[in-house]
This record gives sequence, structure tokens and C-alpha cells, in this order.
Amino acid sequence: MPATDTGLQLALELLGVFAFALSGGLVAVRRGLDLVGVVVLAWVAGLGGGIIRDVLIGDVPPVGISDWRLVAVAVAAGLLTFTAHGRVRVVAARTRGLRLGLVTRTVQALDAVGLAVFCVGGSVKALSLGVAPLPAVVVGVITAVGGGLLRDLLAGQVPEVLRRELYAVPALLGATGVVTAHAVGALTDLVLAGSVILVFVIRIVAVGLGLNAPTRLRTGEH
Repeated sequence: MPATDTGLQLALELLGVFAFALSGGLVAVRRGLDLVGVVVLAWVAGLGGGIIRDVLIGDVPPVGISDWRLVAVAVAAGLLTFTAHGRVRVVAARTRGLRLGLVTRTVQALDAVGLAVFCVGGSVKALSLGVAPLPAVVVGVITAVGGGLLRDLLAGQVPEVLRRELYAVPALLGATGVVTAHAVGALTDLVLAGSVILVFVIRIVAVGLGLNAPTRLRTGEH
């Protein structure tokens, strides 16, 4: 593992929580939820994946409820979204159709950041606790998609991971890369940073080009 494992792991957690919590707050605002709803959805989006991860690998109580720093970041992101969205709405409303598009693109960008950070951070934590390679990959993917999945379910919409451009695939690639590097003794901070960037770029390119995983062929009979 990298020499700066503990510090790097915390940094990845904080960045991922903040990005996903902002996305949760934006989805809540778009759905017309009140202050409590915005903060709750931000907390779920930011910490849901990490809570599922910790339960799976036996690291309880999960840091999503026991580490005040992570909870504070998630709540702060929710409050920030709630207080700032009014100004954004006024500015965006001046241009027809901009508001919805702006929120959607922002959520997608934040999702890409959270996805990249959490798939790497989740795998790193699993490996640090002695989890075997295959489960470590699975844990990394679940950490990456779990928060967004819970966010969308609570918001009453089909989860991004099931309907949007390549979502879980970049997380799978990132987690696999981290576990492979660990297996060959090449897991360094540089490799971790490169993995985060790679997953982020793949996700953003997939969004920009509309790349999707294969779906069934549609017919006139549906």
C-alpha cells in the first residue's frame, strides 16, 4: 500500500463525500424538497456508498455515521446547495432551458468526481483490511455507485447506474486497476491518482458522447 495510505484514504473520502453530497443536494432541489429533504439526500448520496462498503467489509460502525468530519462535509454540501440554488435559478432562468440543463450537467460532473474517487478509495480501504482481490473490486464498485443509487431511489427516479451513459463500467475498471496494481506490488500514490483521473475521464467522455452499455433491441411491440 502507499506510504501515505491513511492520509490519502481520508482525502479521497472527503472529496468523494463532498462531490456526491452536492449532487444529492442538487437532485433534491430539482425535486422541490425542503431544507431537511435537501440535507438528507445530500447525506445519503455522500455517505451511502461508504456505509454499504463498511458493512460489507465488517468495519463497523461505518465512518458515514461515526466520523464527524465526513458527516459535517455532507451536511455542509447540502446546506450550500440549498442556500445557493436560489441565485443559480435566477441567473439560469434568464436563458430558456438553461436551468434544467445546467443542473443535469452539474450533477453528472459531480457524479463523475464521486464515482472516480470512491471506486479507488473503496478498493484501497478493502485491501487495507485484508479483503481478497475479487471482493475488493466489488467493494470498490459498490462504494462508487451506492450513494448515487440510494439518492435516485429516494428522489423517485430510475438510478443513473441503470439508465445513463457508462456508469458502473468506469468504476469497475478503476477498482480492477487498483487491485491489480496492489497484487503486483505497484500500488503507489501516483497509480491511485492516475486511476482516479482515468475513471473521471472515461465517465465524462461517456456522458459527452452518449456512450451506453448494450441494451436490448427495441421492437414495435416493446
